[in-house]
Amino acid sequence: MATRYGMIPRPIAQLPWRIILFVLAIGGFGLTVLYSAAGGHVFPWALVQGIRFLVFLAAAVMLSRVPERVIAMAAWPAYLALVVMLVLVELIGAVRGGGQRWLDFGFIRLQPSELMKVAIVLATARFYDLLPPNETRRFGAIWPAAILIGIPAALVMKQPDLGTALMICAGGATVMFLAGVPLRLFVGGATALAVAVPLAINYLLHEYQRNRILVFLNPESDPLGTGYHISQSKIAIGSGGLWGKGFLKGTQSHLDYLPEGHTDFALATMMEEWGLIGGLLLILAFFVIVQWGISVAMRAQSRFAKLTAAGLTATIFYYFSINMAMVMGLAPVVGVPLPLISWGGSSVMTFMLCLGILMAIERQNRLIVRF
Repeated sequence: MATRYGMIPRPIAQLPWRIILFVLAIGGFGLTVLYSAAGGHVFPWALVQGIRFLVFLAAAVMLSRVPERVIAMAAWPAYLALVVMLVLVELIGAVRGGGQRWLDFGFIRLQPSELMKVAIVLATARFYDLLPPNETRRFGAIWPAAILIGIPAALVMKQPDLGTALMICAGGATVMFLAGVPLRLFVGGATALAVAVPLAINYLLHEYQRNRILVFLNPESDPLGTGYHISQSKIAIGSGGLWGKGFLKGTQSHLDYLPEGHTDFALATMMEEWGLIGGLLLILAFFVIVQWGISVAMRAQSRFAKLTAAGLTATIFYYFSINMAMVMGLAPVVGVPLPLISWGGSSVMTFMLCLGILMAIERQNRLIVRF
């Protein structure tokens, strides 16, 4: 018989309820943003998003019961399966919004690149977990990880999806750095990247991606064309002021001046109505989750668990920080949604996968400490 804390079963009582409550608060706030973006209606976004949120949260809770060794064993098979899916996306993927990023299975439309954000962390963490620590600073510890990261990043760039490709690279590189790859190699890589950026802008990026970067460098160069999104986003955020215009009282989104006000620019929709205070509270809630993820990584006992927890926490941080910087004009528009706020099941699924694995590692930490 399961030991109980009062009337609550131990597996339920031992969940990190403080973090789950923060996740529920962010998700609930996201539903109000989508409700407002639809003009005060649960259709077409809020109701569907709410169902997705609850289903994936339940999946995260179930994932928290999976032993760490099972997650470690599944790391490379999951990575290989997603690489195959990314190749299939290139061959038979569904086209939507100008990008070929989805596999349509009839009952579900899956975006493998979103899942790869998690899989790349697991795969690189597994690689360094199996590598003897004294080998980490050698070249043989670098090029296999670089290939692990480079293959999916290149396939995602082909879709084209610059934002997701950058997040895959960032997640994998974070694990490499935390595993002990020498800092000088990252400095050298950053220098080479800085040299290569002008060439990439001119010869590798699609025209719309190149225009977005040029508009970021000179926001006023095309205010009615490529720069329209970011110009309207800044107007929406600025007009919200400190306290916002009030729920359902935004004008930029309700009058359709703000494009993608329910997806990539959902933050602008929210800050117009809830103001700077609402934005700061949202950032604080995300930082509470990041702080918890860091503590899970620091308490982890195995190398795989430490690297995985740190890498997934970094992925959550990159997710919301890149979107917020993008919406506020501090970074180029690269199409990264704000997790739990923006419309879309793929970003919710990715966030909940990160949360579920972090909860599984935390549970493993408690079991080790107890015994």
